[in-house]
Amino acid sequence: MATILVTGSAGFIGFHVAQRLVSEGHRVVGVDNLSPYFFPSLKAERERRLRKLNGFISVRADITDLAALTRVFDEYQPEYVVNLAAQAGVRFSIKNPQLYEKTNIAGFLNVLESCRRFRVSRLVYASSSSVYGGLHHLPFRETDRVDSPISLYAATKLANEAMAHCYSHLFGFTALGLRYFTVYGPFGR
Repeated sequence: MATILVTGSAGFIGFHVAQRLVSEGHRVVGVDNLSPYFFPSLKAERERRLRKLNGFISVRADITDLAALTRVFDEYQPEYVVNLAAQAGVRFSIKNPQLYEKTNIAGFLNVLESCRRFRVSRLVYASSSSVYGGLHHLPFRETDRVDSPISLYAATKLANEAMAHCYSHLFGFTALGLRYFTVYGPFGR
């Protein structure tokens, strides 16, 4: 089966994605920095549970550290990448703009560059429903204009979509963004 790198593997979505991929027989390399945002004890418990799975490899690293990310890609040679690492939260972005730029823009660029350099064939990444901004009609559609973000968090996710689009076309790998709305479920925050 495939080797799949999952960033943000100790987060809510990353934890469930990693579990599912391992259950399907894939080798999963989980990368997480265990940031203190959103219940660090819950992240630690998720990581502990993932480490017990045969086929899961846990790596403590931050996507904002290009050298560390390069070492992970070089050592494990993933065929596919699922990027779920990000600084989340609309309200927090208003008071902490540099953190969002560092993680969601520079960190995502590091992921894209690593995908390009190591010839990853497919990248799936987390965008957000926040990119829809102030649209008032329902339902939202993928074809709706998303050029008016109303938070810094939304702006970083919109930038991710533009960056992934460019890299996909320039360097020939598939990039798919998922615009998550509110997520919930077992073992969530």
